[in-house]
Amino acid sequence: MDAPPRGIGTFVVWDYVVFAGMLVISAAIGIYYAFAGGGQQTSKEFLMGGRRMTAVPVALSLTASFMSAVTILGAPSEVYRFGAVYSMFAIAYFFVVLFSAEIFLPVFYKLGITSTYEYLELRFSKYVRVCGTIIFVVQTILYTGIAIYAPALALNQVTGFHLWGAVVATGVVCTFYCTLGGLKAVIWTDVLQIGIILAGFSCVIIQAVVIDGGISTILKDAYEGGRLNFWDFNPNPLQRHTFWTIIIGGTFTWTGIYGVNQCQVQRYISCKSRFHAKMSLYINLLGLWAILICSVFCGLTLYSRYRDCDPWTAEKVSAPDQLMPYLVLDILQDYPGLPGLFVACVYSGTLSTVSSSINALAAVTVEDLVKRRFRSLSERSLSWISQGLSLLFGALCIGMAGVASLMGTLLQASLSIFGMVSGPLLGLFALGILVPFANSIGALAGLLTGFAVSLWVGIGSQLYPPLPERTMPLSLETHGCNSTYNGTNWMTTTEMPLSASAFQVHNVERTPLMDNWYSLSYLYFSTLGTLMTFFVGMLISLPTGGRKQNLDHRFLLTKEDFLSNFDVFKKKKHVLSYKSHPMEDGGTDNPAFNHIELNFTDQSGKIKGTHL
Repeated sequence: MDAPPRGIGTFVVWDYVVFAGMLVISAAIGIYYAFAGGGQQTSKEFLMGGRRMTAVPVALSLTASFMSAVTILGAPSEVYRFGAVYSMFAIAYFFVVLFSAEIFLPVFYKLGITSTYEYLELRFSKYVRVCGTIIFVVQTILYTGIAIYAPALALNQVTGFHLWGAVVATGVVCTFYCTLGGLKAVIWTDVLQIGIILAGFSCVIIQAVVIDGGISTILKDAYEGGRLNFWDFNPNPLQRHTFWTIIIGGTFTWTGIYGVNQCQVQRYISCKSRFHAKMSLYINLLGLWAILICSVFCGLTLYSRYRDCDPWTAEKVSAPDQLMPYLVLDILQDYPGLPGLFVACVYSGTLSTVSSSINALAAVTVEDLVKRRFRSLSERSLSWISQGLSLLFGALCIGMAGVASLMGTLLQASLSIFGMVSGPLLGLFALGILVPFANSIGALAGLLTGFAVSLWVGIGSQLYPPLPERTMPLSLETHGCNSTYNGTNWMTTTEMPLSASAFQVHNVERTPLMDNWYSLSYLYFSTLGTLMTFFVGMLISLPTGGRKQNLDHRFLLTKEDFLSNFDVFKKKKHVLSYKSHPMEDGGTDNPAFNHIELNFTDQSGKIKGTHL
């Protein structure tokens, strides 16, 4: 184990076969759903899977779409550099799923909306809706750019695969099956992909345990290297990862994703009943935990393997995000096909994230922008427009990948974007659902304030990154590196290493503003945005007539929504089939897609949902 590693392996034919197989199956699923069951005739079928999905595939899909390549590459190197405190996200995920299923889901589900931003118009006004929509579109294109760029970079490092060739290929394959197969194809490719991700992680973990001589060795090395720092209760909000930053900041950041982000909401609203929708969220929690455990363990394995010779400091890899592919080629080189499986695992992470983004962007644009302007369009032409938009957004996301190549460490960059943007949006939805007297003036003021504050901190921290004593990376050693070992030259990339941000301002006098405000842990960006939006919205709604408005309480979270959780047990005793009982107020059927198909707009042009 302590002998210097041999030259690291390279890709062989079998690796490419495994990898190509994954791409071919993904594309085939798209083609299948393009024609199965009469194809995608309406925009509803294309964007919502006809609202007939069941809990398990949706749960796997929810897990897959945000466990992208960014997580698969970023999380293990995060643990390698900063320790296993990262595993506290397990607790944050629990709160995220609880809040999403009990606060946001009941309201969105009973209104039967396609785009979460429809809710903003029903509850506030169309201006709030347009703001929400535009923010979402910008955020998603930014994030998707990172998600495409990450695995392409890893592939480029491992295989010498052409970097921009890989970026364009990812974008094209995704756009292909999204445009053909719609939401159903997206969900079923995600199910395939969760399998591949777990298989990829498993082969790395099993082989590493075999080489290291047991799990106990890995844990012992990690303990000696200070990597098992689970309980760091330092309350300082400036420190990057502590128990509190992860529980509080992580919960806000991820609730913004699971509770109100179109990519996720669109999936659980496509379930056939509310019971299935809630179950899908709770089952997805198990998936999130499984992947978190795998990635934390991979990080500890990385440390155990390279504790005396860190490939990053020794410049064998140009960025921490390449440590996982490096480990894979190091320990799996004698098993042709397995490195290919791991790269397929990373790549399929991307495919699912990008495809869900493209599908959600198309849904939001059709619902919130196209239908409002052109009311006379037929379903057929809307279906064509949805497909055209999928193509357009695919191209935009590829363009964004170019910008992503200039940003700092991947995981942090993507979570910072989500934090800066989804924080204020989460605050806006929470305001609408939880505060009966909030009105549209308060909502807009809150959103703009929250947004300004988040961007100020977020952009400030990219320009003037926090000092190492704030981020507290743990020590990495290179004394065990044998200088005679040269291996294959690994620095095949011409890109700038992703460890430092390209926008950084150098040699500048550090001011208290930089050391305190801009050094806030990136997980708190979201918390800050949410709380600012929520409280400013409340304060401004009160004097501007918020108490006088008469509201339909379907737009609010009511106690019936909570009590309806227990309906399942009551009904099961009398009624076995879902369909035969009459629909109650919080009924288990999807109100928008009952036996009677509702039209979107009638002659008066009212948006559906306001008069079910």
